[in-house]
Amino acid sequence: MVEAMTTENVTHSKPSVESGQVRISRTKLLLALDALLREGSVTAAAASLDMQTSSMSRLLGELRELYGDPIFLRTGRGLRPTPFAESLRLRVRSLAEETEALFKGESRIVVSAPACDTMGEWQQRSKVAPPPLSTARAEQLEAEPTPVDIARRIAAIGDNADPHRRLAKYIALTASGAGRSRPLDFDEARDALGIILRGEADPIQIGALLMTVKYRGATAVELAGFVRAVRDVSVLSVTQDLKPDLDWPAYVSPRWRNPPWFIHAARLVAAAGYRVVLHGHFGNGSDSGKLEAAAERAAIPVCTASNEISAALAASNIAYVPLGAFAPQVNAMLNLYPLLETRSPLHHVVPLINPFDASATLVGAAGGPLRDIYRQIGKLLGMQNLAIVKSIRDFAQVTPTRITTILRMLDGVEAKTAVPARPGIKAAGTVSSYTQSEYWQAVWSGAARDEQAELTIQYTAAAALLCLSKDPSARFEEGLDQAAELWASRKR
Repeated sequence: MVEAMTTENVTHSKPSVESGQVRISRTKLLLALDALLREGSVTAAAASLDMQTSSMSRLLGELRELYGDPIFLRTGRGLRPTPFAESLRLRVRSLAEETEALFKGESRIVVSAPACDTMGEWQQRSKVAPPPLSTARAEQLEAEPTPVDIARRIAAIGDNADPHRRLAKYIALTASGAGRSRPLDFDEARDALGIILRGEADPIQIGALLMTVKYRGATAVELAGFVRAVRDVSVLSVTQDLKPDLDWPAYVSPRWRNPPWFIHAARLVAAAGYRVVLHGHFGNGSDSGKLEAAAERAAIPVCTASNEISAALAASNIAYVPLGAFAPQVNAMLNLYPLLETRSPLHHVVPLINPFDASATLVGAAGGPLRDIYRQIGKLLGMQNLAIVKSIRDFAQVTPTRITTILRMLDGVEAKTAVPARPGIKAAGTVSSYTQSEYWQAVWSGAARDEQAELTIQYTAAAALLCLSKDPSARFEEGLDQAAELWASRKR
């Protein structure tokens, strides 16, 4: 349905049959508007509808012309909907939901039904039950009437004050209004999130800090402090002799309904002799265990204890660790998404945790600003080997049909690699005799042939091998040749 979208100019003067065509075109425009409002960027909206970015840009232009409104305004934090566009959000979301229900043959929309995978094969609860968010109720804080008095009170709250007062200070610093607020420095951000992660914050304070920082736009310094706070409370570890070579974060939106080809790529890297730890999160719904299910079906141990991780790395060079196993409070904070209907700054923190102190970290970033933020965070944290892959989602998976940029940071030296798109690749897609997960496994076993899927696995593995290289002049093509050999010999 989406791929059939066209971009004819919308007019109001065409007669009968043509006016019917215009109405159909306008319906398509509304579905595009829904995707833009959901994703907050043209690139992400195009990806969610399996469209080219240029096509989505043209549709946005038509929407602007149709309504006589900019629809989105460009800010330092990306696109922000205009008040008029916001007024349409719920109505176009309802239209999109009803459209999907009609195509699925559903008689009605059940609003409370949890999202499930397109093929239903990944629907599995995570082994780590969603933890409750730990909090501590605060006594009612005394308010002051004037900005001067408030400033004096904030300045009087020292580092030895109780956690509620310190956190109140940090919230006030970030939310005092235009011209009066400021970002937190590294130590303040570390202490602020540390208070929350230790369960010492009032629940109101948690929402206040997350949303004020998000609304203003988190800085790299704040996010680096948050990363350090998460590392401070991580409850799992591995012995030094089994320290991972590669940290591979996999924090995937539950809206992503495609096979996790990157897990097969991680298997190739492990087969090359490198120790790989995948860690991640897939929401808290009925399919929260999708990544765990994929790991199990790929014979990757799902570990929830330190000794399990060590045993897995010793035996097979690879392990998958759910976020809730080593940072349950962070898991609980990510699970606030349904209450906020927006991502919090924590979504940009978890990819850089590197909880088991791996020598190298491979992350994916969909937007240019996010890639730059990750680069700055890496420098602030002194990360010696970090590779940031330009991807359509915020996890590392390389699509061979798209131009991909890989930014490497090796001992403080930056190197950028441009991976050209590979033309003429054909995707077989799942066939009726397979479910999605069966097809995903069949591609690995060779029972199904899919050139695009196979190259996605090899290109992603090549990006990981490039990340692992300590040679600043290493070439992607060398990693791709090695990945191709690993793919060819995987059965042996």
